[in-house]
Amino acid sequence: MYQLLSADALVLNQPVPVNIWDPKGVLLLRKGETITSEKHRDHILLRSPGVLASEWQAVRYGYTTLLDRLVRNNESLGEIAKVSALTAESGAQAKAQQLLLTDAWADLHAELSSLLRQGAQAIHFLDRLMRVQDAGTQLWQHQPDNSLLVLFQYLFDTHQSYSTTHALLCAGLCQLVGAAAGLEPEAQQRLRLAALTMNLGMTRVHDELARQATPVTNAQRLLIREHPLRSAAALRALGVTDGAWLRLVEQHHERSEGTGYPAGLRVQGAEHRLLELADTYVACISPREGRGSLPTQELARQLYLGAGPTPDRWGALFVKCMGFFPPGSYVRLVNGESGIVVRRGAKANGPRVMSLIGRQGLPLGEPVLRDTSEAAWAVQASLPPGEVKVVVNVARLIARC
Repeated sequence: MYQLLSADALVLNQPVPVNIWDPKGVLLLRKGETITSEKHRDHILLRSPGVLASEWQAVRYGYTTLLDRLVRNNESLGEIAKVSALTAESGAQAKAQQLLLTDAWADLHAELSSLLRQGAQAIHFLDRLMRVQDAGTQLWQHQPDNSLLVLFQYLFDTHQSYSTTHALLCAGLCQLVGAAAGLEPEAQQRLRLAALTMNLGMTRVHDELARQATPVTNAQRLLIREHPLRSAAALRALGVTDGAWLRLVEQHHERSEGTGYPAGLRVQGAEHRLLELADTYVACISPREGRGSLPTQELARQLYLGAGPTPDRWGALFVKCMGFFPPGSYVRLVNGESGIVVRRGAKANGPRVMSLIGRQGLPLGEPVLRDTSEAAWAVQASLPPGEVKVVVNVARLIARC
């Protein structure tokens, strides 16, 4: 059977999800091709375009599914009106990918939080940890900017486990910078696993400290100092035998000058340095109950310069990968608008930003994408997350990027 298409179903510059035929069976548009102009569309309409009934059923299902999802996500009427039956399939796939990303990170966050809190009492700890690590690796490989956006927002959410978010972000940063540094795949995996487990020995206290406005107690201070050894001991009890992984966990607070803890060792090496940088970076950008977060461009400057008289090559690589304003952080633009970074740019100081607050200080009706590499939209400064008082729907932001 043959389903005739209306003019509204034929949208310019949108790949068609199925073959389109005329009543005699002549192919008018192949699946994936686009209608390039009004003249092109008129020419097709004169041929009484249609699709096979079996394919039309799938198209209609995608259309109704997408409409339902748009309504449930409180999309504007303007966005809903843009959807046609033939564009719905690709739209539904895109929406599903966005929802999959946010849902996937939510699932991984919940699973890792359970593992870190249960520690040695967790059932099948290593198998479950490897699944979290593998799934997270895939997300970082395929959607690094969106993953940064999701996890930075988790970092600013006091209802989320800070220790878990810290671990997932550190693992991702190690992956992004480790790949740029040319580390072997085995070394990259070892770094990710160390990042996910380095605070295993103090997960609950880690969460408490993030929300604590009072000074650190003596008991907390002792646990902070001992947690690298406690974490490594817990991993051994759970069956970890990889000596390099365990050393990274034991020594992640040691420093090359011997000023770290718990043993004051002089520790060198690319893996240790990258884990140290990731740990420091996430800790500094994380707001605490008793203090704000360090502005990201100031943190980038400190990482780049390092502690010595010349720029730190590992810090410089870290800044090159992350930029001055990573996705998920907040900024003010030179035109007076404020918004959230959604994409890293070709230059460290030129990310893509979704403006949320207009120059008059009022929320914009819809977020507006700004390319800050252009002088008119350049970033003026980082902003603490609490200063942009707009509820951010991450899935919707990703959809508009």
